[in-house]
Amino acid sequence: MTGKFTLYGGQGTGAVAVEAALTLAGQPYELVDAPDAQTLARLLPQMRQVPQLVFPDGERMTESEAILIRLAELFPNAHLAPGPADPARGQFLRWMSFVATQVYAHYWLKDDPSRLVPDATLHAQVSRRIEARIVDCWAFMERETASFADLGPWILGQGPTVLDCYVAVVSRFRPRRKRFYAAAPRLGAAVRRLDAEPRLAALWDDRYPFFDGWEDD
Repeated sequence: MTGKFTLYGGQGTGAVAVEAALTLAGQPYELVDAPDAQTLARLLPQMRQVPQLVFPDGERMTESEAILIRLAELFPNAHLAPGPADPARGQFLRWMSFVATQVYAHYWLKDDPSRLVPDATLHAQVSRRIEARIVDCWAFMERETASFADLGPWILGQGPTVLDCYVAVVSRFRPRRKRFYAAAPRLGAAVRRLDAEPRLAALWDDRYPFFDGWEDD
């Protein structure tokens, strides 16, 4: 596929994982920042969310998990995912889905508890319980992927893959990295490697900058 992608995203959002994947694949893209509800309503009236990726042929995709998997398929020479015949392919798909449904999905409520809990006095409690659930999910993923440690330093051993990109970005959301590191030290080591990946240095500086205390809750 040739041509330029158009990515609707926002600084510090899940769209940064897609930016990381495009960067690792060496693909040019135009970025359209859509950071707030009003901008989303104007630019993306049918689905007020990011990321949204428009492909060079005009196809539009939402859902970060699906976008990342598709990019890995389109650019196999970038080695951003195990191939269909690779024994690790099933586990790759499993954990991409797990991050999307068991971790990332929680932020719809965590970002605005009033969506399901009208009583504002309960919002802090809801947020704490969601964070505890997220930490438990990272701990479960840590245990279930432990066998890949013998294959290499990335989440599935070899990499970096789009799974590493996905976890590196989502693990920066609250409750932030220190609790993530404590619950999932091997995953933590993998995403820190991605934090230090030279090809992504400019991206991190611009789209999700590191600063003193950024790993704390």
